Amino acid sequence: MRGIGDTQHIHIQAGSFFLFGTIHPRTCLVTCLFTGNAKLMVPGETSVTTRHAWRAQVEQEQRKRESLPACASEGSVDSYSENAALTPSVDPPSPPGSTPSSPLTNTSDLSDDDYWPPSPKRRRTAKAVSASPKPKPHREKCSRTRRVARDRTPAESSTTSLLSSSRAASRQRSLALEEPIYRCSSSRSSSTFRPPPDPGDKVDRIWWTDDDGSPGHDLVSAASVVRQLAKSYKSYFNNPEDPGDKSFEAEALPTAELEYPNNHSYETFILLVPKDPDHYNPVMCLVESLYTIIDCYLTPPQKALFGTLPTALPSDHPLPPPPSPPASSSANLSGDIPNLSHNSGDTAQPNHLRTLQRAIRRRDGPLFLHAMDTINFLLRSLKYPPLPDDVFEPALPNQLLTCTRECWAQPSHRGIPKRVLLRVIEETYQRIVGPNIGQLSRYSAFTSEVYGELMPSFTDKIIAQTCLHPGSLLVDLGSGVGNVLLHAALATGCSAFGVEFMAGPAALAREQLRQLRIRCRMWGLSMGNVELEEGDMLASSRVDALLPKADVVVVNNKVFEETLNAALRPKFLDLKDGAVVISLKPFAQPNARVTERNVDDICAIFDVEERPYHSGDVSWGSSGGTYYVHRVDRVGYASIRERFESARARSVRAGRR
Repeated sequence: MRGIGDTQHIHIQAGSFFLFGTIHPRTCLVTCLFTGNAKLMVPGETSVTTRHAWRAQVEQEQRKRESLPACASEGSVDSYSENAALTPSVDPPSPPGSTPSSPLTNTSDLSDDDYWPPSPKRRRTAKAVSASPKPKPHREKCSRTRRVARDRTPAESSTTSLLSSSRAASRQRSLALEEPIYRCSSSRSSSTFRPPPDPGDKVDRIWWTDDDGSPGHDLVSAASVVRQLAKSYKSYFNNPEDPGDKSFEAEALPTAELEYPNNHSYETFILLVPKDPDHYNPVMCLVESLYTIIDCYLTPPQKALFGTLPTALPSDHPLPPPPSPPASSSANLSGDIPNLSHNSGDTAQPNHLRTLQRAIRRRDGPLFLHAMDTINFLLRSLKYPPLPDDVFEPALPNQLLTCTRECWAQPSHRGIPKRVLLRVIEETYQRIVGPNIGQLSRYSAFTSEVYGELMPSFTDKIIAQTCLHPGSLLVDLGSGVGNVLLHAALATGCSAFGVEFMAGPAALAREQLRQLRIRCRMWGLSMGNVELEEGDMLASSRVDALLPKADVVVVNNKVFEETLNAALRPKFLDLKDGAVVISLKPFAQPNARVTERNVDDICAIFDVEERPYHSGDVSWGSSGGTYYVHRVDRVGYASIRERFESARARSVRAGRR
């Protein structure tokens, strides 16, 4: 320790490191700087341990620099720049308040007290405490040095790397190992979700049923719904020719029937309208079901018997015309019933559908009933053809179902038409959930029990993205009233399982399933197996048994608490490779960066994509949002794990060098 003025200077050498600094006499504040050796040692050279020896060494270095040629050729500049890059600066930092030294400073004018012990960081320290700019020649030389360093030969570069410190080389290797690894190998901005794997030999969908269509006494009809809520309905039709006719008043409960496609299937409708326009309207329900039957179940010649549909929308599955009839065939309602399917160009057919629309606009009750009687007669004529004259000939089948089975099975029109699918689902929902909508609002606010539904348009997205088929298994965790399960089972024929914790929605889901099976028979359709359970999804043994077999898992976790989402994650470890989890909140971030910290996370097996949904896809808002498609990709996860293991192995080998 040596005193200079009012400060005490500390100079300690420990091995190849120096510790030096100052102690202020009044504040006892110690200012220390810990550095490495300021010079590469060569054999025969002694370490500098005193200030006088340090002064002699600085003068020796200064003489060596002055003796170098002044960059006469490219090779000399390259040699100097290599030495300058490899040898740390030996210019001693100036004490506080003095002028910093530089390679051009004349050391003969300096005294012992003007020196400081060596430090590789001395030049940066001098820049920080000095306001004087760096000499211009030195800055130009550094620029030239960087330019020449880029032009080094491979041999010179290898020599330089051997002379570099091990710490710098280790830092470069660690930076090389930190190359970002993302869950998806494609670009984050142009990532597209990979199509699902080919399920192999798909089971051909048998969408029709051979069962009789009689609904029985268990059917919840439109008439029963209106009778239950009669006080909320009012009359709509009247008798223009007889103002005193009270048969269309609300107290009289006027009714009309509609024939459905399958044998012995029909439904009764009460011709009243709701006082609240948002409630169930039986008149509009009857008309929409009738238009769907005519549009999707009849051939063009058969449609001509009923008239023109009021909508200009084309059919989802246009039916091919039957074979050409004999020239003598004609459509005679009182004659041969089988010829009703053929169009007669000689006589003009009455437009019964237009008559029905006129009756609705005029609120003409008798005209509406007359038009419905005629339409039902035509439908029964197609459903129950007359028996052949020969008693040994088989009876003709239901013509409403025969042509549709042939058409809907074609590759271009495979499956149930969307209009029929939505109509059957809507009929069931209107009669079961609609009148009991109050049960769905019995929940605690701001909890995981808050109710919300995924609409049919959202379910269509799920079906299209996951390619559900009759051999698939769909699991819905928090199934509510069962809309997604019933829709998917009817549209694709897949098996479906749902679990719901709340008693109200679970009861409505069971009733919806029972009524949908009845209505499928009325429409001549079949659906996949559906199983419903009421209880806690986390404690359900049935959930644990079915998740390993599931192809698609739907979780409407928009309002789930984070604790519930976290508890669901371990269950996804049982999913098979290629299974898909669709949720409203992500269980893993889309195309997330995989690091050493999260490579072992449970949800690292997911390849996640964020997709938008639009207005009308959910029940809780009119605006759109995003949902997340998680696909189990254990092959991709194994590849990422292999990259990390290789990186770790390279890091260990590099540390041993």
